[in-house]
Amino acid sequence: MHADISRTTYRPDRHYSAVIAQQGRVQLDADTNEQTAIQLAQARAVAADLIGRHGGPAGATGFAIRFEGRGIELDDLAIGGGRYYVDGIGLDASRPRPGTPVDDGEPAGGDKEAAPASPAGWTYWDQPDGHRDPERPGDRLPTAFPYLAYLKVWERSVTAAEDPALRETALGSAVPDTAARLKTVWQVLPLEGSRLGLEDGADRDKGKVRAAFDAWAAAQVSTARMAARSERPDHADEDPCTVRPDARYRGPENQLYRVEVHEGGEAGEATFKWSRENGSVTFAVDRLDGTWAELDSLGGDGRLDLNVGDRVEFADTAYVSRGEPLPLLRVEEVDLPGRRVRLSDEPDPSVGRRPELRPFLRRWDHRPGSGRPSGGGRGGPGPRGGALRIEEGGWLPLEDGVEVYFEPGRTYRHGDFWTVAARTSTGGVEWPADAARRPLLRPAAGIRVHYAPLAWVLGEGSVADLRLAFGPLAGPIPAADEEELAAEAAAEEEAVAAERAAAAAGPPPSLPPAGGDETPHGN
Repeated sequence: MHADISRTTYRPDRHYSAVIAQQGRVQLDADTNEQTAIQLAQARAVAADLIGRHGGPAGATGFAIRFEGRGIELDDLAIGGGRYYVDGIGLDASRPRPGTPVDDGEPAGGDKEAAPASPAGWTYWDQPDGHRDPERPGDRLPTAFPYLAYLKVWERSVTAAEDPALRETALGSAVPDTAARLKTVWQVLPLEGSRLGLEDGADRDKGKVRAAFDAWAAAQVSTARMAARSERPDHADEDPCTVRPDARYRGPENQLYRVEVHEGGEAGEATFKWSRENGSVTFAVDRLDGTWAELDSLGGDGRLDLNVGDRVEFADTAYVSRGEPLPLLRVEEVDLPGRRVRLSDEPDPSVGRRPELRPFLRRWDHRPGSGRPSGGGRGGPGPRGGALRIEEGGWLPLEDGVEVYFEPGRTYRHGDFWTVAARTSTGGVEWPADAARRPLLRPAAGIRVHYAPLAWVLGEGSVADLRLAFGPLAGPIPAADEEELAAEAAAEEEAVAAERAAAAAGPPPSLPPAGGDETPHGN
C-alpha cells in the first residue's frame, strides 16, 4: 500500500495470532497494522476453507451476468447485485440506493427536473472501479463468441489525496490527514475464448471452461523475486573484519524504501521506480492547465515537498484502477506563491481531466544515475519513460548504500512492489538473510490479484452461469419422532413409579448406638 508507514512487520510464517500491547511502551503504527493483517488473514482463511476459491450465498449470490446486445451500439453486460467471495475476500455488487432529500416546500437549486431513477444494478460500462472507456477499442466487449466474463479482485490504499472525506478538518491545515484506508477493488472484465485454449466442442462444458480459466489465472501470477542489502565493503569475503566507514546505510533518517515495477514484462523491457517514503508523498491537483498543475498544497516540510528535478506520476482514481502505466513526468519549475508546478510534458489526456476522479501527483525519488549496476560496471541502458530499467543478476544502488538485486529469468507485472526498511541505528536495512548473512530472494509483497469466472457468454441472450453458490450451515432443530417421544414417556413413568415405591416402604429402621447397650450409664 502507498501509505506513510514505518515498516511492515506481518510475517505469516511466524504464526502470530495477536499483537499484545504492553504498558508504558511506545505504540507504533506497525503494531496496529500487523494486528489488522492478522485478523484479515484469519477471517479470509476461514471463509476460503468453508466456501472454496469462490462462491456466493444461495438466494443472494451476486454478479449474475446478462448479455445485452445493442445492435449498432456497443454491447453491454448487466451485473446483478448480491454478495460473492473470492479467495475469502467478501464482495458486494449491490448498487447503493440514492438518498432522499428534504422536501420542505422550498424550490430546489440547480436543475428543477426530477432526477432519473437509479438502476438496480451495475453494468459493464458503469461498474464503480472498472472505468471502461467506450472510445478505447481495447475496452469494448469482444465481438466474437464465446468469451468469458470474469472477476478481477485486488486491494489498494486510499489516502486523503483521493478521498478528502478522510481528512478531519477540525485538526486544521497543519494536519493534512490521519489514517489511510484499504479498499477492495472488483472489476468485471472479458476474456476472449481463444485465449483459454479450449478444444472444439468444449464450449458448453462448464467444468472444462472453469479448468481452462484456472490455468489462465495461474499464468497471470508474477514470478519476480528481489533481494535488498546495505552496501557491502570491498573484499568483504577476503577479510570480513575490514569494513569501510561508508559501507553501510548512510541516510540521515530512517526510511521505508518502496521498489515498485512500473512497466511489466521481462528484463530489458520492464522498468521500476523507487521512493524513500513508500510512495506516500502525494499532492492533490486542483486544476490542470497544459503543463502547469495547480496543487492543493506543496507539502508540509522540506522532506515531503516538490523540487525541480523530481519525478512524479500524474494519476487519478481511474488510472490507479486500470493499472496501465503512463510515462513519469519531471518537475521543471515550482511556483511557490501560486502553488503550481510545471511538468516536463502535458499529462496523457486520459488522466486528470475529471475532478470527480480526484487527480493527484505521486512523487518518486529515483534519479537517472540510480539503478545502474554497482561494482564499476559500465551499466545498462538509461531510464525509459521516466522509470529505471530492470537489470537482473547484479546489485543496483538506490541511494545511501541501499542496493537491490533482481533474480534472473523472471517476469514482472505492473504494481509488483517490495518494501525495504533502512535504519540509522544499525546502519543497515531490515531484510531476511541466511546463516551466512546472504540476503534472501523474496517474491513481491503485492499486488495480490484474485480471479473468479462468472459467465461463459455464448451470444445473444445465451449465457452459461459459472458462479458457485453455498447454503447456510444452520438449520431448524428437528422435531422428535414418535419413537423418541414414547421412550421419553416410559422413562418418566419409571421415575414416578420408583418414587412411589420408595414412599410406600417408609423410612428405614433406626440402628442402636455403638456398643449395643441402650441403657444410659450412671456416673
